[in-house]
Amino acid sequence: MIAAFLWFFMFSPWTNGIFNFWTAMSFSAIVLMNMAFALRPQWWVEDVKFDWKNIAGGVALAVVLWGVFWVGDKASAWLFDFARPQVELIYGMKTGENPWLLSVLLLILIGPAEEIFWRGYVQNALSKRWNPNAGFIVTTLVYALVHIWSFNFMLVMAALVVGGIWGLAYRLYPHKLGALIVSHAVWDVAVFVVFPI
Repeated sequence: MIAAFLWFFMFSPWTNGIFNFWTAMSFSAIVLMNMAFALRPQWWVEDVKFDWKNIAGGVALAVVLWGVFWVGDKASAWLFDFARPQVELIYGMKTGENPWLLSVLLLILIGPAEEIFWRGYVQNALSKRWNPNAGFIVTTLVYALVHIWSFNFMLVMAALVVGGIWGLAYRLYPHKLGALIVSHAVWDVAVFVVFPI
């Protein structure tokens, strides 16, 4: 519920311009990460290792995801007239921002915080409450649906794809959250700043 409110505040046309998007996103990341720490304080011990295998695996997954999105961008632009303009709206959120500052925020705060909350807390909790498959499916759907306030089909589909891939990876390897944190952080910086699609 809190995540849905935060995403509404960040993305909806009714709240657009009240605060800088990246300030709101950073604030949301801090709130969600602190919720995850408060509600599941043992996550760090149970699921996170930043050894060379997890770092390399996270970077490799980020590269694969970038390739998936490159192909997806070309296919969606061919299939839908609205696709590329909607993608440009997403990239428009970084207009006028310092790329170095965005990179630091995405790499150090936003990417890791999202993974800690969505996979490390939400998917983990739902998997324990129901079962791992239900936890994966529900978390993936909710992660995509909170983006609906943007009224941007391409953004919702992007969230569904990345949420599905990171969620499936967490479903299969629940003790590899460190690799997913690295993947999310590196992919964010790559796709938004360094190698935009």
